[in-house]
Amino acid sequence: MSVQRSAFIFAWILLLPAVLYVLAIVAYPLVDTFILSFTDASLKKTTNWVGWINYQKIFNATFAEVIFRTFVWTFFSVALKMVIGTFGATMLNAAVPGRSLFRLLTMPPWIVPMAIGIFMWGWMYNGQFGMISGVLQRLGLVDGPVAFLAYGSTAFWATIVTDVWIGVPLVTIYFLAAIQSIPKDLYEAAWTDGAGRWYRFRRITLPLMVPAIITMSMLSLIATFNSFDIIWILTQGGPSGETTTMIIDTYQTAIGSKKYGEGAARAVLICIFLSLFCFAYFRVTRRLNPEKRA
Repeated sequence: MSVQRSAFIFAWILLLPAVLYVLAIVAYPLVDTFILSFTDASLKKTTNWVGWINYQKIFNATFAEVIFRTFVWTFFSVALKMVIGTFGATMLNAAVPGRSLFRLLTMPPWIVPMAIGIFMWGWMYNGQFGMISGVLQRLGLVDGPVAFLAYGSTAFWATIVTDVWIGVPLVTIYFLAAIQSIPKDLYEAAWTDGAGRWYRFRRITLPLMVPAIITMSMLSLIATFNSFDIIWILTQGGPSGETTTMIIDTYQTAIGSKKYGEGAARAVLICIFLSLFCFAYFRVTRRLNPEKRA
């Protein structure tokens, strides 16, 4: 047996535990969900093969609104996290007194258990004793209590604000690491040539942060698209379904209504969307990396 063949076999032996883990934790549930989506599985004892009926039920005006709402919710959540994270990382990178303390103070929203943080925001959104409504009334901006989670338009944006609050710390720290990896020589050369802060940020910092921004945008997009806890704890998809996203609709169908086949079809559709996002991400990163493109 050649040395190259021995190395190949040894490499696969080392990879075998990881391969088995992926097959058991990822591949099997995906395949099982895909098969389940073609059945009428529910709490009844018998399960029948129904073909594409579950998918045909998905394509209606109501679910189209759910898909559109999911994309809007994801877009604004991710966009705000990227913008605030970039601004926050730039500020934390500045040479100011107490910089280490400010960096530490950015972490609590991410460190605090998510459920506790969401319940805190639910309390602040309350119209009777919530802090936000009370402050607005004291400032004279509203005439009476505002129950943010009781109305579709305000509840939708309230869930976005909560998601951004939870996600910004991680984005900020990630972008801060990206900024600190930029060679200082570039800034010194630009400063010597008389370039201002805005010019240095626009011509040096931002272009060199593009790979980090794309990577974090993709990770945040997947997490936000699949976000369940925030919406479920705050509104459970209400009022009147105005905050129902695809993941909430899937849960309500599969777990709430016990229609496992229809819920599996919705889950498959979510996987398709996320796979398309990943494909787009790899295409973009391949274009940005000349070595991989060659």
